[in-house]
Amino acid sequence: MPEKMSSDFADFEALCASTTLAHVAYSGDSGPLVFPTAFALLDGHLMIHGSTGSRWMRHLDGAQASVAITKISGLMVARSTFESSVLYRSAVVFGTFTRVGADRHEDLLNRLSERLIPGRTAETRGSARKELAATMLLEMPLDRWSLRVSEGWPEDEDDDIAGDAWAGVIRLGDPVATSEAAPDLRAGIPEPESVRALVRSPRGIV
Repeated sequence: MPEKMSSDFADFEALCASTTLAHVAYSGDSGPLVFPTAFALLDGHLMIHGSTGSRWMRHLDGAQASVAITKISGLMVARSTFESSVLYRSAVVFGTFTRVGADRHEDLLNRLSERLIPGRTAETRGSARKELAATMLLEMPLDRWSLRVSEGWPEDEDDDIAGDAWAGVIRLGDPVATSEAAPDLRAGIPEPESVRALVRSPRGIV
C-alpha cells in the first residue's frame, strides 16, 4: 500500500525514539533467523549489542541483515472485519552490520546504555575491562530504510456506513511502569532518579 509509505527521516527518527525493541533478521547456517534485541540510533547508525560468545552476534559481524522496528498505537474498528485494521508505525533498515572498533567501543556502549536507561551510567560504576571485552557492539549505517504509517479512520463502503454497525478507533494509551527492588537489595538504598524518571514517564522505552 504505497499510501502508507513515508520518506520523512524525522518520522523515522520519531518512531525509533518511541521504542527500544527491534527484530533483526538474517540468513544463518541453518536458514533464516529472527531475534529481538534492544537498539539505539547513534551517529547515523543503528546500534545493537550482545555477548562476544553469542553465535548470532558473531555471524552478524559483516553480514547483510534487516532490522524491523514497530510501534502499535491502536486498532481501527470498521463496520466490517475486512476493512478493520491495526494502527501502527513500522520501519525496516537494510544493510550490513560491522563490529565497532576498540577506539569507539566504550563510549558508544555507554551512550547505548543511556538510551535504554537515561542517567543510569552516572549512578553506577564504570564497566570493567573484562565486561567491555565480553560485549560486542555492532552498527549498521542508516543508508537504506523504509517506513510505513497506518493511521486515520475506517474507510467503509457507503452501504456499510448506512448500516447500524459501530465504527471508530481504539487508541492504546500511554504505557504504565512500576519498579520493584531486587530481593537482595540492602536496606536503606533509595530508588535512583533514573528509575523514578522511567516510572514517571516510560514513553520511548516500550
